[in-house]
Amino acid sequence: MEKTDMELKQEEEEGAPAPSVERVFDGVRVPAWREQVTVRALVVSLGLSVMLSVIVMKLNLTTGIIPSLNVASGLLGFFFVKVWTKALEQAGVLRVPFTRQENTVIQTCVVAAYGLAFSGGYGNYLFGMSSKIAGQATEADDSQNIKDPKLGWMIAFMFVVSFVGLFSLVPLRKVSRIQQRPTDCTGNRPSANSSSFGNIMIIDYKLIYPSGTATAYLINGFHTPQGENLAKKQVRTLGKFFSFSFLWGFFQWFYKSGDDCGFEAFPTLGLKAYENKFNFDFSAMYVGVGMICPHIVNASILIGAILSWGIMWPLINNQKGNWYSADLAPNSLHGLQGYRVFIAVSIILGDGLYNFLKVLTKTVQTFVSDSQKIRLSTLPVSDEVQMAKQPIVSYDDDRRIEVFLKDQIPKWVAIGGYIIVSLVSIITLPHIFPPLKWYFILVAYAVAPVLAFCNAYGCGLTDWNMASTYGKLAIFVFGAWAGAHHGGVLAGLASCGVMMSIVSTASDLMQDFKTGYLTLSSPRSMFVSQVIGTSMGCVVAPCVFWLFYKAFDDIGVPGSQYPAPYAIIYRNMAILGVDGFSALPKHCLTLCYIFFALAILINLARDLSPKKVGQCIPIPMAMAIPFYIGAAFAIDMFIGTVILFVWQKMDRAKAAAFGPAVASGLICGDGIWSLPQAVLALAQVKPPICMKFLSRKMNDRVDAFINSAS
Repeated sequence: MEKTDMELKQEEEEGAPAPSVERVFDGVRVPAWREQVTVRALVVSLGLSVMLSVIVMKLNLTTGIIPSLNVASGLLGFFFVKVWTKALEQAGVLRVPFTRQENTVIQTCVVAAYGLAFSGGYGNYLFGMSSKIAGQATEADDSQNIKDPKLGWMIAFMFVVSFVGLFSLVPLRKVSRIQQRPTDCTGNRPSANSSSFGNIMIIDYKLIYPSGTATAYLINGFHTPQGENLAKKQVRTLGKFFSFSFLWGFFQWFYKSGDDCGFEAFPTLGLKAYENKFNFDFSAMYVGVGMICPHIVNASILIGAILSWGIMWPLINNQKGNWYSADLAPNSLHGLQGYRVFIAVSIILGDGLYNFLKVLTKTVQTFVSDSQKIRLSTLPVSDEVQMAKQPIVSYDDDRRIEVFLKDQIPKWVAIGGYIIVSLVSIITLPHIFPPLKWYFILVAYAVAPVLAFCNAYGCGLTDWNMASTYGKLAIFVFGAWAGAHHGGVLAGLASCGVMMSIVSTASDLMQDFKTGYLTLSSPRSMFVSQVIGTSMGCVVAPCVFWLFYKAFDDIGVPGSQYPAPYAIIYRNMAILGVDGFSALPKHCLTLCYIFFALAILINLARDLSPKKVGQCIPIPMAMAIPFYIGAAFAIDMFIGTVILFVWQKMDRAKAAAFGPAVASGLICGDGIWSLPQAVLALAQVKPPICMKFLSRKMNDRVDAFINSAS
């Protein structure tokens, strides 16, 4: 029986939980799962997938830092469908209103599609196979360890590996304890046979999945009267800063006709600082990224930039001719570039190992604890005692569980899908990558469900997706298994892609199930939209990368517009896994050991210190990023975090409501400008002006040369 308004008010005064979300939607019909996956939702999803894939690809090929674009996709999806339905409503032909379930389908589809622009490895393992990156590596540049990008095999590879993770959690499914609940909100007892692989995460263990939960509350808020008005204001704000960012990128293009030209080469902190890559390069995108990333992440990146480019690299450069040959090319990994790459690798591995063990330990402890509670709650005691031990189920939980159990994915579909896709992969992948033997893939798929479960469970607890860590583990295991003389580097990089795709997709699916659970979206519509979004991403992501690859000749080259820093890092991880440390320059291995240990110690200090102290200690993974690519983007991001910090001090509520919209607008505008810029480059249309900055002495020489020439 529903509670009266007086009873609800009394509960609020007594410190009861917040008012029910689902009571706001009490009179709203929940559409069937087929009605949630609409044509207009898929059309909007495809458009947003292309736009956000371009943005993610640009970020992937510049710094490798990919902020969450869920807010942008949610806002834009809401906006475009609202415009669509408003136009149809005025024309008198609107048949189906826009629901939060349809909004969730768009969100799921878009995130699945643009997620492949990152997990597809275009900025790390996949591009690391190319001859362009192999030429910069220490060794292993023979033909059996090289695979240059081609649109055909990249699309085939995406289709082969990207769907396995969607089915990988099925072998671990179990009967949900939901059968112990006396009745659902309709008065019926849910059947144990309706249990699905999502139940263990969502219902049994009630995992938070912070990103999925935040997305659900965003969507729920959009579709309430007050939330819809706020969403319209947020979309207008996003549109303003989108336009500004796009036009600013267009304006900057006119001044970049050569190397070291334009606003990117503006020596804002002086020429000497610019030589060490310390300058503000007027990037609207990275100012926006800084506004989305937590303050400690931005501060950590700046600290890492100061430590590396401000202190370490100038000191090591003074040892030229002593620690390494003075005659080496600037990009040789036997020289200063080797210290940059391998010290960054050691920090990343140290931080990844620590967090992997931390999340795994927490996952096992929580899983065992919850399993014991569930086992105790199902002992054969009397109904009265059993009912007394039942946790109080709120109206929202009751309603959500009822809908969540209604449309489950059949077990035979999920297990059959896993077997079929695995067989296709085992047969197909050795033809794409000859060093990757069929039994490597069989072993990977045999352990994949366990690893996918660990990653999905850990992500539900901490919101930390450890897919890249599992990928690095695969690099070392399968690369060493293949061996140095049998294409071990290529095998390691390819197996990284296989493993990353499985565990990342499984984790994303559970995030989406959490969002669907909180918005009363059908698990079946979530699964279908994930499959459709993944299919979109398998075509869109390779095509977007191919556009960048063909438009910019210097892609992957250090110091270029798109250096793809993680590509050389991942390739050298594979070389280390196969060949060992023999190719490192003098004292580089010692420094790697020191920074590997330092990454672990800093993480320990963060976890063991009081909360107020720990949250001020830098994050090693973030510190490692500028070690290789420079400090310019670190300054951009720090300016973004300063803007947000001041805004929060002045008006915290407004900053919370509109900060993500401003940041998303800056990121989207600059990112979308990359598309016409690439088209202009393909058409061989070059900017008309080169804006350069010279010292006074150099300027006098240039003036003298011009005068003598005239």
